[in-house]
Amino acid sequence: MTFSTPNQAQTPSLSYLALGDSYTIGEGVGLEDRYPMQLVREWNKNAKVPFTAPLIIAKTGWTVDELEAGIQANPPAAAGYDLVTLLIGVNNQYRGRSVESFAVDFEKMLQRAIVFAKGNKSRVIVLSIPDWGVTPFASQKGVDPDQVAKAINTYNRTKKEICDKQGIKFIDITDDYRMDGGLPEGVVEDQLHPSKLIYGQWTDKLLLELKKINF
Repeated sequence: MTFSTPNQAQTPSLSYLALGDSYTIGEGVGLEDRYPMQLVREWNKNAKVPFTAPLIIAKTGWTVDELEAGIQANPPAAAGYDLVTLLIGVNNQYRGRSVESFAVDFEKMLQRAIVFAKGNKSRVIVLSIPDWGVTPFASQKGVDPDQVAKAINTYNRTKKEICDKQGIKFIDITDDYRMDGGLPEGVVEDQLHPSKLIYGQWTDKLLLELKKINF
């Protein structure tokens, strides 16, 4: 007969909420190749306290307001999370929405992320918007890459200003993406979305920041 130990301590673990769009859900790559999954896997290799599987609330094509609707439809755990990442905005830019309207929606979403992180701003990380104008998809569509780059820069500058004001860590993934995002090995079959190699680069940047957090 086996007896359980009533007061046996559970192994501590960390929780992670990833908010975003196609870049977060990993359009075109396998489940394990999404950057939130790569991040947890890499962290857990040497971690004293591991992450459980991340909750990903993201969908291809989502704008900030659509992400908000997605959150309302599938609310995260009320207890909150030990880490929250946020990568959103490319579809606002792609649809030609104004930066001003984006700024309002993004700041509201950032406040949501802070609440999900139990009010701990050091546990929230925002990623910049990749420049899709460098991809083969953009070339096939006859898109002017300079115009896209200018718009993406404006969006990212706005995101960073809001993050700086709120005291939130902002990671630039755009510069590296402009070098590698359009390479054959940098895109998936649709010639637009990032490959697992690109997500691996983002994972490396996120890992550096996680190591600075006192979990």
